[in-house]
Amino acid sequence: MSRLYGKGQRTFQERFGTQKLADRIENIAVRDKFDDESSAFIESRDFFFLSTIDENNRPTVSYKGGDIGLVKILDEKTAIFPSYNGNGMFLSMGNISNNAEIGLLFMCFEKPHRIRVQCKAELLGDGKFKSFFPGSELVVKCTLHELWQNCPRYIHRYKRISQSRYTPDVDGESPLAEWKRIDLLEDVLPENDKDRVKDAGKIGINDWLEKVKSGASDA
Repeated sequence: MSRLYGKGQRTFQERFGTQKLADRIENIAVRDKFDDESSAFIESRDFFFLSTIDENNRPTVSYKGGDIGLVKILDEKTAIFPSYNGNGMFLSMGNISNNAEIGLLFMCFEKPHRIRVQCKAELLGDGKFKSFFPGSELVVKCTLHELWQNCPRYIHRYKRISQSRYTPDVDGESPLAEWKRIDLLEDVLPENDKDRVKDAGKIGINDWLEKVKSGASDA
């Protein structure tokens, strides 16, 4: 019995004559434990892509970035990653609270290399786990279902230029998000952000958009 393939996958495998190949790849590549190699690769990443499912069964994908070691492997079945301050929508975290099944994609564009991970997630707010990630609001604990390495054939090669200036430091401190200075948002910001905006000053939405479009370092 396959861990990955259902009726939909089997339909196309039969159509294109790839079922034996797909079964062989699953047998060779799919693992249900974090081994030394996969753990080292995952913990060397400073970003990943997170897939979650909303209450209407619609999938969404979110980019998650931070420092190297953004995801930590605790044991052969368990990984954790932080949820940092964002735009207040809590799309990913809200989805996880409704449907714990998630997917994670870890990429290296320079080699290239990638690993896909399927997990069951749990949201944690206690200090024991948040201490791993200073500045985190929540921590996501992931219990592994499967992981596997994908073919690097279509991965374009890119180089990392710089880390985001918003990555929390060792004390969990991070600069005020520039978009929170937009005057149209002033009245709906959390109180602690309102105080910081008073110190930094407001900007217009078009001014902020120009910073984003131009690639300004303070966007």
